[in-house]
Amino acid sequence: MRHPPRSVLLAVAGAVALVGSVTVPVVTASGAAPACTVEYSVTNQWDTGFQGAVNITNNTAAVSSWKLTFDLANGQKVGQGWNAKWSQSGTTVTAANESYNGSLGTGASISAGFLATSLGSNAVPTSFRLNGTTCNVDAEPSPTPDPTGPTDPTDPTDPTDPPDPGDGTAPVLSAVGNKLVDAEGDTRRMLGVNRSGGEFMCVQGRGIFDGPVDDASVKAIADWNANTVRIPLNEECWLGLFNINPEYAGAHYINAVKDLVAKVKANGMTPMLELHWTYGQYTGNSAGCADVHASCQKPMPGMQYTPSFWTSVANTFKDDPTVVFDLFNEPYPDRATPTTSQAWQCWRDGGTCPGIGYEVAGMQDLVDSVRNTGANNLILVGGLAYSNDLSQWLAHKPTDPAGNLAAAWHVYNFNTCSNESCFDATLAPVAAQVPLVAGEIGENTCSHGFVDRVMKWFDDRGLSYLGWTWNTWNCSTGPALITSYDGTPTAYGIGLRDHLRALNG
Repeated sequence: MRHPPRSVLLAVAGAVALVGSVTVPVVTASGAAPACTVEYSVTNQWDTGFQGAVNITNNTAAVSSWKLTFDLANGQKVGQGWNAKWSQSGTTVTAANESYNGSLGTGASISAGFLATSLGSNAVPTSFRLNGTTCNVDAEPSPTPDPTGPTDPTDPTDPTDPPDPGDGTAPVLSAVGNKLVDAEGDTRRMLGVNRSGGEFMCVQGRGIFDGPVDDASVKAIADWNANTVRIPLNEECWLGLFNINPEYAGAHYINAVKDLVAKVKANGMTPMLELHWTYGQYTGNSAGCADVHASCQKPMPGMQYTPSFWTSVANTFKDDPTVVFDLFNEPYPDRATPTTSQAWQCWRDGGTCPGIGYEVAGMQDLVDSVRNTGANNLILVGGLAYSNDLSQWLAHKPTDPAGNLAAAWHVYNFNTCSNESCFDATLAPVAAQVPLVAGEIGENTCSHGFVDRVMKWFDDRGLSYLGWTWNTWNCSTGPALITSYDGTPTAYGIGLRDHLRALNG
């Protein structure tokens, strides 16, 4: 869904090590600045791997290209990465500049990150070389992280902690046939709201969430008798990329998301994590912005970061099957490609797609990224036309080895498929074979006549839906469900509130 006007993106040059991560301190005995300094951090860690980052500062003459090398001593293997060309030979890891970030002036810094597998032990590298020159000269010995526990035992929100199970009342949902069922085999519906903010606040340098996400504000959602909260995310913020303010990036962002997930679960509601804004420059038909960064909705996610994002998210929550994954908010490759057939192929298979200038991560790539971690969480996949078109969803359905896939759909009063005849023609066949979840329903009229019709169609078929959005925006531009985070509804939101209370009361 579109968002109300927001402030201009605040680009933050450089990056620093993240609180709660394993970091190599840069300390010189003599007080003289070394030729180069490297801060190494583990920003997320799980049983079989970790997410790492380096922050490189050049303290000598400017260079037009750079190459960093270091050794991993415990059998770790570097895989995907970003902001550098990553490779590994034996124990030696090399990070070479990309074409867009080779210049490194005197005193300038650059950050890059990677995902790696590990065998349990995960000692921090003790030596780094930038273009052959040893960095961190006279540095104190580096601390070795405890692979069996949090990297900072005094930090209760350390990103390596397992997800908080809440009070155990949130159900574990699975796709069985065309139904969602809980662990006891009882049919369930996901009925609730979206909690926007995590997709845009951090990339704009203004925080992590829009408005409070404390216990009282989450309880107010539950008081509407909602049982699900969809939480939009930003991949650059989760991965802690260089353009994000370090206060809102990486471990800080991950911890905030984990904390909100725990609060949602503590109120008996299902948390749904959804990737909303992604990296990749698109300036074609219906472009939301010309920015390469994740500051607007792109037609498709990109291979550069999105598989890494879902690998990290899945590793973080794979031991918590109450968390649902929604792979990508609103694909619209149909606005870029010449034909609908090409759009659906792009949607599923990714790669080089006509009209899109970056390598696309298809829905199959993202399903694979999640499942390759061992996560069996329920996955939602939206269709074309901003998730409003499911006409060929079944024919192009990604393969899921876990068999735990549902279709996601969005509808507003201004969408093409916004009447019962279209619902009958395109939604009913999908709902007959797989669970169907309307991840966003809404209207820009400051009323609820349209969503009343949508909810009735879904109620009659026992399907799921979530209102957009639990934010205090103008209901004619957001649209917004509330005027206050205590749950006071707008004239539009009162329709969803009263309907949920009638259904679940």
